[in-house]
Amino acid sequence: MFRAALGRARPALRWITLTGVLAIAGCNLGPRYHHPDIPPPPAWRPDEVNGQTAWPSADWWHGFSSPQLDLLIDEAQHTNDDIAAAIARVREADAQATIAGAPLLPALSGTANATREREINLGIPGTTTADVFSPLLNASYELDFWGKNRAALNAARLAAAASRYDRVTVELTVMSSVASTFFQAVEAQDRLTVARDNLVSAQKILKGLQLELKVGTITALDVAQQETTVAVLNASIPPLQQQLLQSIDALAILVGKPPEEVNITTGTLDALAEPQVTPGLPSELLARRPDVAEAEAQLMSANASIAVARASFFPSIELTASGGYASTALSSLFNPASRVFTLSAGLTQPIFQGGALTGQYAYSKARYAELLADYHKTVISAFSNVEGALVTLQQTALQYQRQEDAAAKARRAYEITLRQFHIGTINILTVLNTEAALFTAEDTLVQVKYAHLAALISLFNALGGGWQKA
Repeated sequence: MFRAALGRARPALRWITLTGVLAIAGCNLGPRYHHPDIPPPPAWRPDEVNGQTAWPSADWWHGFSSPQLDLLIDEAQHTNDDIAAAIARVREADAQATIAGAPLLPALSGTANATREREINLGIPGTTTADVFSPLLNASYELDFWGKNRAALNAARLAAAASRYDRVTVELTVMSSVASTFFQAVEAQDRLTVARDNLVSAQKILKGLQLELKVGTITALDVAQQETTVAVLNASIPPLQQQLLQSIDALAILVGKPPEEVNITTGTLDALAEPQVTPGLPSELLARRPDVAEAEAQLMSANASIAVARASFFPSIELTASGGYASTALSSLFNPASRVFTLSAGLTQPIFQGGALTGQYAYSKARYAELLADYHKTVISAFSNVEGALVTLQQTALQYQRQEDAAAKARRAYEITLRQFHIGTINILTVLNTEAALFTAEDTLVQVKYAHLAALISLFNALGGGWQKA
């Protein structure tokens, strides 16, 4: 029954559609967006970057050659709660964009009314009863002459794009955290191994000293000093076990599992490979950082919101049309004589709203200024992150080389003093000193190795983790 009504209302709908098309090409009150010009540094520090350019790949963690790390990151990509929340925010932003785009299309609705009225006849005994049936098809459209609705849609679409860049940023942060926390757990295992090996060695020396005390070749003070060394080494183990368990707990949160289901069964930090990465020109960095892309998308969205606020000062024009039938009897409802239609246009001009429009416009401009400052900070931070990671990577590599040499010399000195002590050329105090130096050197070596790997992860993260803006 609506088909005939639609036929009657079709000229009105064509008029509304044509007017809407003209409105799309109407006025645009929004400020033109200009990409902020933030010049990059001409080059990275020359003493930190050597070799051919090697940007990170999208699966950069495979370069460490650790199957367990690969498994943990794969689990985190599918079960991490922060990534799941970021994906949900993308869907939310897409839905908001759909909502924002609805005013650009005509709204259609259908109604069907049936009423019965009874009236008392003045001067004539009795009452009169009348039935009225009226199925109608209604159409309305807001003429977007000033571009307000179009700007609102652009703002929502750019906000949706920003949410996608945010998802990539969150995913990169999670993967970097998984790798760093995994290495921290392996570091705790390595330090535990060093502490336990040194404890076993110190206990052997103590047993030997206790035998020599019985025969009177050393004093009780010598034994007491070695007992102190054993006690110190023994006391260093619980904090390392605590660090290991805390790292496993942190990994469990990252992969979305209970701690009991996460086990670290890998070998040492020395067994891990060290992937090579060398950044290209600083000017290429911004297209590889999802957080920079997110900051600019938010800035562009705020720029479109200024157009929405500015257009709100101007009149809004709404076109409406309805068509259908109206009759007092169902039998004659669809007769040509029962057809009805209406066409109308309304104009609404804001006059006084208590400063709401002025305040919204001022807020939109202030919001844009805030996001412009945030974008500038994000870009500067991106360059700084890379510079800092490069410096840390270079210095920890140099430190590891020197600490490795120091640990080797400490081991050699300890072995020499131990032999000399047994032949009686030196006292136990010298042995204790070299023993403590060896433990410290080996423990520090493990910590420096972890610091170097952590710096490498920071560099991968600072370079965008292999992401590129399409």
